[in-house]
Amino acid sequence: MDSLKIIANDSMKESLPEFSIGDTVRVDVRIREGDRERIQAFEGTVVARKGSGIAETFTVRRVSYGVGVERVFPTHSPNVEAIKVIRRGKVRRSKLYYLRDRVGKSAKIKQRIG
Repeated sequence: MDSLKIIANDSMKESLPEFSIGDTVRVDVRIREGDRERIQAFEGTVVARKGSGIAETFTVRRVSYGVGVERVFPTHSPNVEAIKVIRRGKVRRSKLYYLRDRVGKSAKIKQRIG
């Protein structure tokens, strides 16, 4: 079991920004199309964080052309190129699944100052 932890610690990323639930983030994801690679940005609100260590994931939600889109990203994946915090959110829940039922101004999250 210790050797498994050593392998997991080697593949964990060192420089991750501090982000929490309710923050608006831009995630740059490496996408392979055939033999070509490109980086695609996905910007939205962090709705959930799950797991710990190498298995940690976070869910980002955005509304695209009137349709809600959620993507789950493994935090320490080599395909996640960068995570950039755009704005901090002030929330009182650890999971923001209630945003799925809301549209417009009621789906807004207050900005955290400081």
